[in-house]
Amino acid sequence: MADLVSLRSDTLTASIAPLGAELWSLADAQGRQLMTDADPAFWRGRAPLLFPIVGALAGDQYRLGDRTFSMAKHGFARRSEFALIEADPQNALFRLEASDATRAHYPFEFRLDMGFALNGATLAMTATVSNLGDVPMPFSFGYHPAFAWPLPFGGAAEDHRVVFERDEPAPIRRLDLATGLVLPETQPSPVVGNIYAPTHFDFEADALIWDQLASRSLIYGVPGQPRLRIDFPDTPMLGIWQKPGARYLCIEPWAGIADPLGFAGDFSEKPGVMTLAANAQQRLRMDVTLLES
Repeated sequence: MADLVSLRSDTLTASIAPLGAELWSLADAQGRQLMTDADPAFWRGRAPLLFPIVGALAGDQYRLGDRTFSMAKHGFARRSEFALIEADPQNALFRLEASDATRAHYPFEFRLDMGFALNGATLAMTATVSNLGDVPMPFSFGYHPAFAWPLPFGGAAEDHRVVFERDEPAPIRRLDLATGLVLPETQPSPVVGNIYAPTHFDFEADALIWDQLASRSLIYGVPGQPRLRIDFPDTPMLGIWQKPGARYLCIEPWAGIADPLGFAGDFSEKPGVMTLAANAQQRLRMDVTLLES
């Protein structure tokens, strides 16, 4: 693997791997790690990018017109080497473009730029999806960062709260464990008002999925301790996930979702898929800010 690219401010340090343009580390000024320990007993991932799909496809296949393509869960970006376009102590830009390898699974002329900017207590991440072709391009995109649970500031895992910017009364979705597809029935929201108290038990049936999300920002951590504010203005869905018992909590802003169980339509008709016009761009941002309390 190519060397990590490191960014630094007076408050945070970040390291990004060119493989997948994946955020590998985010630490405070004292070196305390805010992300997963990537214990292989649970999950080796850190913060993969989900493109051009989020979640699983039925049978790992999708239909586009009269053609059928295969694609593994969460797409190919997370397993692809990105080119480093530019870097300085506070900024880095990585790029993935269409190739023969990607066209075999996704027949579009795309460019995915992934920018990281560290400014004080905020790491701003911006994905720019470009359609360089002359036909409309359907796609989904998601962030998948795994934050330390518990965070290194004091308090046990069960003391942590996810505080949404708005009340979240809408029901949530769960996955069919056999296929990874979205079940048709919903479940009551685990959020009380705007506060969710995660437990390891919550994830025995895989991720919690908000597909009717009111918020575009939340705060994660122990009340009264330093916490993380996560802003995601461009993604209308959210997944929260972990392997039960692990020392991370994935807080995942999504523009897209796994196939609904039984879905057999065209990829462009899949719930959560966006369509980008020829020669158009779509930006999707996620900011992580370390709050003092």
